[in-house]
Amino acid sequence: MPAPLSIVIPTLQAESSLPRLLEALIEGLPNGLIREVIVSDGGSQDATRAIAEAAGAQVLNGPPSRGGQLRHGCDAARGDWLLVLHADTLPDPGWAGVVADHIAAREDAACFRLAFRARGPGAAWVAGWANLRTRLFGLPYGDQGLLIRRRDYQTAGGYPDQLLMEDVHLVRALSRAPVLLPHRALTGAERYLRSGWLRRGARNLWTLMRYFAGTDPEALARAYRR
Repeated sequence: MPAPLSIVIPTLQAESSLPRLLEALIEGLPNGLIREVIVSDGGSQDATRAIAEAAGAQVLNGPPSRGGQLRHGCDAARGDWLLVLHADTLPDPGWAGVVADHIAAREDAACFRLAFRARGPGAAWVAGWANLRTRLFGLPYGDQGLLIRRRDYQTAGGYPDQLLMEDVHLVRALSRAPVLLPHRALTGAERYLRSGWLRRGARNLWTLMRYFAGTDPEALARAYRR
């Protein structure tokens, strides 16, 4: 019986973070969990693709659009389940057993509890809000990862080819909201450290509200980068 899980990673200039993620994924190999690792690259000019190929990942190339990269990667996946991970998101050790247990017992989509590779009240506040948002509204962001059955992903229409809010679009299209896994994933905090935790958190919330109000994702992406 083929391994059930395809892991899809969108990348762009990810040479500093991708090796740690690929190393963390190794624990899913001995128990036959991982069928394939797909790295969907958006034109990296650094060593990202060479690192992925050296690790045995399938590398796909395309234009730099995270939604489009994710769609490309998920369309190529052959596993019954998909686990989508950003290159700077690192599941804590033990993730493979938690994911395997969920696949065996549940049909819901799921995501990890968010934490940051940073300390202090700002990091705790933003992560706490993200996890509460997921519990109350079933609205995780991509840096929490997404574990989903491939047929549910396809029924929901998959990721849209857009620069921002592709994760929100997909989870809102699911028939059942994702649940939180009893396991943590750490993600990078660089943008928060540059802008300030409260300022960046408020900006993210404002971006989400504008998206719900119908603002074009490309306009949101331009404003987000500024």
